[in-house]
Amino acid sequence: MHPNPGFRKASKAQNIAFARDRGFGTLVLSTDGAPLVSHVPFLLDDRAGDVTFHLVRSNPIMRQVRDSQPATLAVTGPHSYISPDWYGVDDQVPTWNYVAVHLTGRLEPLPTDRLRAHLEALSQHFEAKLSPKPVWRIDKMTPEVFDRMQRQIVPFRLVIEQVEGTWKLNQNKADEVRQRASSAVAEHGLGESLSELAALMQLPPAEGG
Repeated sequence: MHPNPGFRKASKAQNIAFARDRGFGTLVLSTDGAPLVSHVPFLLDDRAGDVTFHLVRSNPIMRQVRDSQPATLAVTGPHSYISPDWYGVDDQVPTWNYVAVHLTGRLEPLPTDRLRAHLEALSQHFEAKLSPKPVWRIDKMTPEVFDRMQRQIVPFRLVIEQVEGTWKLNQNKADEVRQRASSAVAEHGLGESLSELAALMQLPPAEGG
């Protein structure tokens, strides 16, 4: 996480809502060698304080986790390069604006009898975002095919112990300077989800918001 506290004033609720809406992140585990990294779609249940997802059995993380292990799920969002010329003031330097949330806790395998319910909830969560498209359901699959595919994956949960968020949106600039940069991002930005980032730069999140 960025060390500047000015970029870390989003509330826990804002960070959780951001991660839940994105629904896709990078799972990271420490090892004796290089960290293990996997990219996973997930469901976040803030009431239970956990994230659920699944891994294919051939994933190296499967060989690392037995009962419980520390892990972080990094969830990234809109981002863009920021040119100093966009500020309209002298003596500025290039930077990169972005939003990122880290969920850290204990990674635990779940009983395999919870896999189907997890898969149903996961698919329904994302299918609902495609409305008015009819919702895809597991029962559309041939049972034998689904059972064969299900045997190749294992459900997990990350019990959340810490939530950290960086919302680097030029909060350290004067309002009119930040507004100019926001307009330039919307028109000329280099990154992803530029319109979303530009809108966030207009009114950065405040602590407790």
